[in-house]
Amino acid sequence: MTDLGAVLATLKKERDKLNLAIAALSSSTGSSSGSGRRKLSAEARERIAAAQRKRWAMFKKKKAR
Repeated sequence: MTDLGAVLATLKKERDKLNLAIAALSSSTGSSSGSGRRKLSAEARERIAAAQRKRWAMFKKKKAR
């Protein structure tokens, strides 16, 4: 039978390497959770809304034909 202590030591070393890699990747993205939302200015929201209204108008116009 294999030496379970050696296997456990090897797994712990691998776990430490993975934890370091995860920490490095998490810090490079700026936030670990990724659940932050962007804040749009009122002007940006209005531009987006106007573009969507235009798309809906074109869709409804084509559908009415």
